[in-house]
This record gives sequence, C-alpha cells and structure tokens, in this order.
Amino acid sequence: MNTSELQKIKQRYNIVGNSDGLNRALDVALQVAPTDLSVLIVGESGAGKEIIPRVIHDNSPRRREKYFAINCGSIPEGTIDSELFGHEKGSFTGAIGESEGYFGVANKGTIFLDEVGELPLATQARLLRVLETGEYIRVGGTKVMKTDVRIVAATNVNMQKAISEGRFREDLYYRLNTIPIKMPPLRDRGNDILLLFRLFAMQMAEKYKLPKITLSEEAKELMLRYKWPGNVRQLKNITEQMSVLSQEREITANALRQFIPQDPESTQLATIGQQGAHSYENERELLFKILYEMRGNVSELRRDMNNLRKQLDESNALTNQLNARSVSIQNEGVNLPAVDTRRTSISMSQPQAEEAIAEEISEPETLNLSDLGRQMIEKALERNGGNRKKAAAELGISDRTLYRKIKQYGLEKD
Repeated sequence: MNTSELQKIKQRYNIVGNSDGLNRALDVALQVAPTDLSVLIVGESGAGKEIIPRVIHDNSPRRREKYFAINCGSIPEGTIDSELFGHEKGSFTGAIGESEGYFGVANKGTIFLDEVGELPLATQARLLRVLETGEYIRVGGTKVMKTDVRIVAATNVNMQKAISEGRFREDLYYRLNTIPIKMPPLRDRGNDILLLFRLFAMQMAEKYKLPKITLSEEAKELMLRYKWPGNVRQLKNITEQMSVLSQEREITANALRQFIPQDPESTQLATIGQQGAHSYENERELLFKILYEMRGNVSELRRDMNNLRKQLDESNALTNQLNARSVSIQNEGVNLPAVDTRRTSISMSQPQAEEAIAEEISEPETLNLSDLGRQMIEKALERNGGNRKKAAAELGISDRTLYRKIKQYGLEKD
C-alpha cells in the first residue's frame, strides 16, 4: 500500500504514528479485509489492538452489517456460552425467554473477540465448531443453528505457552491464526511516543481549556528511554496527569520523573519464559511434599489393614473351631448354642470388626467360654484322662481359666 492511502486510513481512525511495525499491521489488516479469513491480533495490553478489527470490518464486504466487540475476559464463565451462542427459554435459572446470542444477532457481520485466550475450554470447543462449519447449538437447545460471521480475535497472552499448559486448544489456535497481525509495543515505536504525547496533551488542553503542556529535550529523551509496560494506555494516563497537576507547562526531566514510576517492577518488562515451559515450580514442590507425606500415611494404613485382616482371619478360624467342637459335643448329648459366625465375619462393618478384635485380643477366654458349660469341661477332662493342661489346649483356653471354671463348677476331685 502506498503512503497516501495509509495516511488516509490513519486520519480516518485517528491513528498516530509512523513506525514500521504500526504501518505493517495496518497494511496487513487492509489486505485481509476483503476476505473472510479469520484474523488473530497479538500484542501487549494497551498497545491499541482494538483498532485493527474496526479497520478490517469497515473495509470488508460486511461493512454494512453489524459489528460486535466482545471482551471474553469480562464475561463470567457460567454465562459466556449463553452470551455468545444464545439460550432457550428455561434452560437455566433466570432464562425467562430465548436469546439469539452474539453469533445469532451478528449473522452476516463481524465479531471481535478480545482476550480470546481467556475463553473456557468448553466454550473453545463451541467456537471451533462455528469456525469450521458455521453451526452452533443454543444453551439448553437441541436444534442446530447456522450463522455466517467473520471472526477477528485478539490476545495479549503467549498462546504457545497456553497451549502447552492445556489452557487453550491447539486446533482452535490454528483456525484463528489464519492471518496473524502483530501490534508492536509502544517502546518499539520510537518517535511515535512523542507524537502520541502531543496528541493527548492537545486533547486535554481543548477539553478542559488548559494551556497545552510540552516537553523539554531532556524529558523527550527520558520518554524515549522509558519502557512503557502499560503501552499507549499508560502514556495517555501520564499525559493527562501532567496536564492537570503540573504547575509549569514545560515538563522537564525532573518533573517527568515524578509521574513515571521508578521502581524496577514498573520500569522493567515482565520476563517471559520459554515456550512450553511451565511456571508452577512452587505449586509442584508443594504437591511433591504432600505426596511424600501421604506415602508414609498410606504405608502405615496398609500395615494396619494387614494386621486387622490377620486378626480377623484368626478370629474366624477360632470361631469355626468352637462351632465344630460344639457340634461334636451335641452329638454326644450336650446341648450348646451355636456361635454366631456373623459376629467376626470379614464382611462386618469396620466399627464392629474393631470391637470384635478388641474383645478377642483382650480376653479370648470370655468369648470362648461364654457358651461352654459344665458338661463340656467334664467331657474334655474325661477325654484327656483328667489332664488339665491337655483339656485346656483342646478347649483353646488357658490353664488358669480352666482351673477357675473347675472350681466354679465344683469339678475338683479329692
């Protein structure tokens, strides 16, 4: 594009600057405007990305149709699908009627999705379908809707990093990035900084009837050396502050320093890691620490469970032995109630199992002899020829307990 046509575009949209990066961005925007290709504008916050979609729409065949600029980062995640794609009546609380959404209303027109990198993953999938087929479904609906919309998107995040961290779909990125346009940061635009300062100073003087401020040579050099992390937006704010607060209309370097932040955090650019690198070192260390502590707890829990299982198995074996003994004694004419095996079953609830094991460990004699009577002890002594030690072993009780029962039942022999 020749210089005269480019200057007409700048005058029409009040664009100030002659840097190569700015001219290149405008040139690409005008070349892609007659097409329906998707455009992704990349640039830092405050660099002026929002003017490019307007230029594209106004110089496209869709210029007479509707144009919507949507900030994806300002819409709550819970309502963004409804805002973009519409909803059916009663699809959620507050949906008192149906809505077409931006993609329905903007049919045949252009939608500018600012901060597209902030879209939720579910919404990204819906957007990808619109880009590929022009189809979408309203929230709460089943009917497939059609739309013919030109999409221009913008972002200030590192998209490759967002993709590697799983925050943005790679297939959607390539669909949006058919034509990339890069807006240069203010620090790379050279003398455009001074031209923009003059524009903002003149606007303030006309709006508030104030004498216009100017810059000394030293102040101009300081302006050009400053890194402007807030880009054009920051330059405008500082110019407005100086226009209102400065007593002198010529701004010196010392006076300018009072309005420009001097701490390293505001004068140095944010460090951007390598593409694909993850920035959650602290969180990762914390997770490792938690997992390490959990490993010890799991090992201790596994050991306790093994002990519990072993004790329950021993309890079941002992119960089976007593039941078998009771059956044998009943066959010999001794009536004994059967032991309830469900009490110590492995399928019992944990509190019941723990109670049963506690009873088994603390005093197994009480459990074993609760159903034994005088006749059972007599039979055991008779079978073992009066040998108390063998009789106790057969009954599964201690010698002391057997001796106490013998005295209790009066089975002592002179």
